[in-house]
Amino acid sequence: MKRVLSGIQPSGKITLGNYIGALKNFVTLQDDYTCNFMVVDLHAITVSQDPADLREQSEAVAALFVAAGIDPNKANVYMQSHVRQHSQLGWILTTLTSMGELERMTQFKDKAAGKESVGAGLFVYPALMAADILIYNADLVPVGEDQKQHLELTRDLAGRFNHRFGEYFTIPEPYIPKVGARIMSLDDASNKMSKSNPNAGSAIYLLDSPADIRKKISRATTDSGREVKFDPANKPEVSNLITIYSQCSGLSVAEVEQRYEGQMYGPFKKDLAEVVVGTLEPIQQRYREIRESGEIRDILRQGAERASEMAEKTLRDVQNVMGFLPE
Repeated sequence: MKRVLSGIQPSGKITLGNYIGALKNFVTLQDDYTCNFMVVDLHAITVSQDPADLREQSEAVAALFVAAGIDPNKANVYMQSHVRQHSQLGWILTTLTSMGELERMTQFKDKAAGKESVGAGLFVYPALMAADILIYNADLVPVGEDQKQHLELTRDLAGRFNHRFGEYFTIPEPYIPKVGARIMSLDDASNKMSKSNPNAGSAIYLLDSPADIRKKISRATTDSGREVKFDPANKPEVSNLITIYSQCSGLSVAEVEQRYEGQMYGPFKKDLAEVVVGTLEPIQQRYREIRESGEIRDILRQGAERASEMAEKTLRDVQNVMGFLPE
């Protein structure tokens, strides 16, 4: 089976956008691919983290992976830091990466903007991301639009390694769904729904209460006019809400438009809130069960053990062709 690798940082709360754009796809992919889904805690520490918060959020995100439908018997769920080969290959790939390539990364530019001092980890972390992918020779990488540049660097590094040391690494391909891959903010559809947005009303979080979900959707920004119509160019706010409705209900965009033909925004937003609540309630219930039982620690340990077996073979092969002495 072909291999898939992806991960989510444990910094901030997981949003509905993360669920639609990532977790739902993880669940779909696990039946047809060998999947590794990790909580990328090493990437999280490229910016300052409170230790207690990092520990709590790491376990919470892992539990949400499983609660959202990832089956630990089908896919490996683990902490990035628990598979040491990621860091080791990350250093090797850093030595193959030029300063110019890293300086061109738009995410680094965005995160470093306006800061007097920026950690070296933030600068070089695309090389670690490349190692995350290449350590498993992943064929497909589910990524958002904001990570496509990093995947291109990964492809370049894989090709560079293959050119210097012989064909070894698979050149990974992005997996980006055509619909629902990018859910936008509730207060401004020109921005992605983000867990880092300081306005809590801009995002629906997976663990939001039904009351909070209803309140946020009722206050969501809408376009001028009254027609519930999917028109991203002229009605971006309503189009975003229609996309959320479609992704949570299983209805097509056209079916959502037809259902609310001739109606105004009020009834549509009220029904949308119930669709989202209905989607998240079973996830929240399963999440509570996982956290209360403590089973997530066993899931993470077993996932890391299986992932480490694959990763160790890759690391040994890489070290061998590069000329490292065997242990």
